Amino acid sequence: QVQLVESGGGLVQAGGSLRLSCAASGRTFSTVTMGWYRQAPGKERDLVARFIWSDGRTTYADSVKGRFTISRDNAKNTVYLQMNSLNPEDTAIYYCQVIVIVREDKRAVANTYWGQGTQVTVSS
Repeated sequence: QVQLVESGGGLVQAGGSLRLSCAASGRTFSTVTMGWYRQAPGKERDLVARFIWSDGRTTYADSVKGRFTISRDNAKNTVYLQMNSLNPEDTAIYYCQVIVIVREDKRAVANTYWGQGTQVTVSS
C-alpha cells in the first residue's frame, strides 16, 4: 500500500496564492507519475499538473499554465503545487495522485493511488 498525505488547502481571495504538498509513503515502489487533479461540483475530475518521474517532464492543464508550478523532492517522494493568481474558477477539491510500479513475486505491476483530497476555495 502507498499512502498519500496532502496539505495546504484553504480559503483565499482572488489573486492570492496557495501551496499544496503531497508526500507518498509505504512499501517499496518506483514512481511512474505523480501530480495533481481537481474536481469542482458537478464537473469531472481533471488533470492539473503532473510529473513523469523518470525525466522530470511536466504536464499542465491549459487553464493553469503560467499561474501554477509543480515541483518535486525526489528523496522525499513529495510533490508541491504552487498556485498563484488564483481565481474563483480554481475552486475545487484537489487530489494528489501517484502511479507506481510495485514488485510482486516475479512480476512488476502498476497501481494508482489517490489522496483524500484537500479543499481549495477562492472567493471573488
